[in-house]
Amino acid sequence: MRAFVTAVYLFLYAPIALVVLLSFNAGRNASDFTGFSVEWYGKALSNTFLIQALQNSLMVAFISAGLAAIYGTMAAMGLERLGKRGRMLFDGLLAAAIVVPGVVIGIATLVALVQLFALLNPIVTALWPSDNPPQFGFGYGSIIAAHGLFSMALVTMIVRARIATLGRDIVEASADLYATPFNTFRLVVLPQILPAILSGFLLAFTFSFDDFIIAFFVAGSKTTLPIYIFASIRRGVTPEINAIATLVLTASLLLILLSRFLMRDRPRPAPSE
Repeated sequence: MRAFVTAVYLFLYAPIALVVLLSFNAGRNASDFTGFSVEWYGKALSNTFLIQALQNSLMVAFISAGLAAIYGTMAAMGLERLGKRGRMLFDGLLAAAIVVPGVVIGIATLVALVQLFALLNPIVTALWPSDNPPQFGFGYGSIIAAHGLFSMALVTMIVRARIATLGRDIVEASADLYATPFNTFRLVVLPQILPAILSGFLLAFTFSFDDFIIAFFVAGSKTTLPIYIFASIRRGVTPEINAIATLVLTASLLLILLSRFLMRDRPRPAPSE
């Protein structure tokens, strides 16, 4: 069993380790290691097209993760007030959103947005007072919407798991002390679930920043970092691509570790005598 587990982990992580190693290659051939060098990191960070794609990815990831954190928290709070059958139904829908392959979500989002734009654009054209009405199309908004909707399922499940550990006693105690529902949420519930919200935000940010499949279908003429990398490797894998992949991998791991740190169980303070 140990040998089998070791083989599985080697199969999963040995290629990633190889990419990291080849990112320090001094030669121009990504598969021929000729010596250690960090020049490709400098070239990657001085690439204007890469920097623009990175800025696009950061903007899209931050906005979509913020929206997912807000609406995911609202959905988690609302699901706690549903009956058992209602919660089971929505739990299944949330799980389906996470399990469904990204290519299916990308195609479904593309078809839905095409139909929506076809419905809205004639209405805007008819109601717009001038001859140049704005037109809905693919771009930053479509990527943010697609990533935000998918990431909301992640945030909802994380926040719901945290809410389930709280119990109703603190809410009932707050109501017994004549606190309004808003003050109960702001002063009692929110501080307890804030680590879960931040963890969900970081996971949603990581997903949006790393996603290629969904963004590829709905990005239009905009280029995110994963789309730029995919377009670059069509001309061949270079140490610069390996350097970019290593930087993205490092940033993703740091965000995941921070998320795990926020979600760790904290010891409860001992009651004072």
